[in-house]
Amino acid sequence: MSNAIKVVVVGATGKTGQSIVDGLLTSETNFDITAVGRASSITGAAYDALKQRGVRVEAADLTGPEDDLVKLLTGVDVVISTIVFTRLYDQIHLAKAAKRAGVKRFVPSDFGTPTARGVMRLHNHKDDVLAAIQRLHLPYTIIAVGWWAEHSVPAVPSGRTDSAVSPYFNIVPGDGTTPNAYTHISDIGRYVAKIIADPRTLNKKVFAYTDVYTANQIAGLMEELSGEKAVQRHVTAEEISKVLDSARAKFEANPEDIAARIDVTVNEYIQSWGFRGDNTPELAEYFGYLDFKKLYPGVGGKTLRTFYQEVLEGGRKDAA
Repeated sequence: MSNAIKVVVVGATGKTGQSIVDGLLTSETNFDITAVGRASSITGAAYDALKQRGVRVEAADLTGPEDDLVKLLTGVDVVISTIVFTRLYDQIHLAKAAKRAGVKRFVPSDFGTPTARGVMRLHNHKDDVLAAIQRLHLPYTIIAVGWWAEHSVPAVPSGRTDSAVSPYFNIVPGDGTTPNAYTHISDIGRYVAKIIADPRTLNKKVFAYTDVYTANQIAGLMEELSGEKAVQRHVTAEEISKVLDSARAKFEANPEDIAARIDVTVNEYIQSWGFRGDNTPELAEYFGYLDFKKLYPGVGGKTLRTFYQEVLEGGRKDAA
């Protein structure tokens, strides 16, 4: 595999990480993949399964000695991080080691929706990481994938979709006419494999997505496929703002309050894509993202229509 692109994936056993590993392994591009995890976890079944697929597994402490990380990353072409959202700043230490090791491209954990700084606390933290990367002059690529299809399945009276309905996001923001871009998690890895092998995306942000629908169109699609009336709760901008004010106050008072942190994150997402309309190809381009569909015409993924049909036919959704 001397001509392979050497890739390190941090968080390879999480949902996003698994999709990325799958995408790299099945890509037409030759990738040499190393999955990095904590020493306490790499002996588990999930990492054993990766080894059986030809993925190298290495232990690392992202907050440990920088020299150890430099040694791990020396000779690596691309580092992809899918680190959990509560540990985003650990990537700054990893980026410093990547710079010293000569890594050619660093992909920090994003894989969410595009927006502007100051809209979402989570996005601000991701933006802080990007700023740290840029201060290092470390080559990078930011990849946003829109809203996950798995969070967007409407309920129906018969309960046929219940196993796939999100308790947080079975809603219609406002009048339901705000467009939103979607990607099924199974396609994230396929899109990432295209992006990281492309010199045009170096030191750029890329918006990768499959479909664009409004909440009303999603309800209509489910009704067409199921023959039932979609059951969704309408929420107003004022309701979301009120919940956010309360959650933010609780989180500021106690940053260890996980429930408050989740409430802040969930409702800031709804405010961003549901009311502001940030999660569209047009706004992503305004925010400085390249459009995946323009970069790779004809490359598509699992549509909402296909996914909803699978759910209705009894297929299990990919847990997000």
